[in-house]
This record gives sequence, C-alpha cells and structure tokens, in this order.
Amino acid sequence: MEKTCLECGEKIVGRIDKKFCDDACRNAYNNRVNKDSKNLIRNTNNRLRKNYRILETLNPEQKTKTSRAKLIEAGFDFNYFTSIYTTKVGTVYYFVYDQGYLPLEGDYFALVKREG
Repeated sequence: MEKTCLECGEKIVGRIDKKFCDDACRNAYNNRVNKDSKNLIRNTNNRLRKNYRILETLNPEQKTKTSRAKLIEAGFDFNYFTSIYTTKVGTVYYFVYDQGYLPLEGDYFALVKREG
C-alpha cells in the first residue's frame, strides 16, 4: 500500500511511519492544525501574556505596591488572570501565572511573586 503525504497528497518515500513528504509539508500541516483557529484562545493568551509582562515590570523586587492608575496606564486588563488564591483569613490574591496582585484600599494593589 502506497502512503501519501497528509498535506499535499504526494507519494511518501522513506521510513514506514513517515507521514509527510518533506519538512515544508510537515510544517504547513502542523501550522494549519495547531493554529489558534479560535480567536478567543489567541486573544486570551495575548492578554494574559501582556498582563504578566506588566506585573513583572512593575514588580522587579518580588513584592511592591502600585496604583490602579499605573496598571491601567500600562494596559493591564483586570478581567484576565490564571488563578485566585484565598488565604485562611479570606484575603483574595489574583494571579497571572506566578505574578499576583492583591486589591488594597484606595485603589492600590500589592504586587507579589509566588515562590517556585
């Protein structure tokens, strides 16, 4: 039985488990299959990445305080975070991966970095 390339349909020569005729077809196929076909996923990942960079930039010492205005000015979007951590006393931290923020009184935020 003759095997054909999953991308272009050309005859495959070589290893028995080979699926593509060359690297270009393999890359084209995987790019097509794995692309974020849903804009929601791509946009969400981009917003999380941007939020992470902002927190990382504003929090170089692993623990600091900043204002809501500074976060918003940098383009921070409070709707996008990866997890919520609630302490035993009920304090709620929002995290974007290992960078977190805690809403304080007066439109200020404590910025923290979770230890590895």
